[in-house]
Amino acid sequence: DAVAYTRGPGLAGALLVGAAIANGLAFALGKPVIGVHHLEGHLLSPLLADPKPDFPFIALLVSGGHSQIMRVSGVGAYKTLGDTLDDAAGEAFDKSAKLLGLGYPGGPALAKLAAGGDEHRFPLPRPLINSGDLDFSFSGLKTAVRLLIEKQSEDTQSRSDIAAGQQVRSDIAAGVQAAIVDVLVTKAVAAVQMTGVRELVVAGGVGANTRLRELLRERAARDGFRVYYPPLEFCTDNGAMIALAGALRLSASSENPSSAGSM
Repeated sequence: DAVAYTRGPGLAGALLVGAAIANGLAFALGKPVIGVHHLEGHLLSPLLADPKPDFPFIALLVSGGHSQIMRVSGVGAYKTLGDTLDDAAGEAFDKSAKLLGLGYPGGPALAKLAAGGDEHRFPLPRPLINSGDLDFSFSGLKTAVRLLIEKQSEDTQSRSDIAAGQQVRSDIAAGVQAAIVDVLVTKAVAAVQMTGVRELVVAGGVGANTRLRELLRERAARDGFRVYYPPLEFCTDNGAMIALAGALRLSASSENPSSAGSM
């Protein structure tokens, strides 16, 4: 019926290739072409799950480049309630993982290392957790992690020596994960309480974090709201979420031609 493609944001080269192929296919097939905003794909990806949320819902969108809370009233109807002021949650995971000598992408590697750690051994800051708004800031956490690692390694020849201390590394990783997750959960629950919307969606690559899912599940059960996630394979960037967003926009435009615009 149509060809959908990611129109941005992202790496310019990859986006140009995708746009060229999509437009070429659409021209050859005589079909419409639909450019989908990358973040809209993530926002709507939980609709690929079963059960799926109903509109309206609150979306916690957490990825390598974005930490946002949005109210989603329908396809194309999005309102930003909170945004990151500097580093996103995924960046905090990746940069902390790099400081610990882990590979990229850092989020899954850090979470794996954290599984054997004590999250209380090295208390780390929770930036803006009590700010009273829904914005995020993680640059201070990254700095605190760097200083912590330097302090732990000051009696050694190099940082690689302290990195060899598996338990220390695991405890630092656990502390980083706990700090990030605490902020995300606190802000997401606050958004539910502020808006009165009882459906919460978690999307983006960080949404695959097991600790985040556990704590949100506990809060949802305690506070009486519902939380939804896309299947794990649809948390990170994928074509299925873009196809879904394109199909929903195509359906909306056929019902109401004025609604065919993009996010």
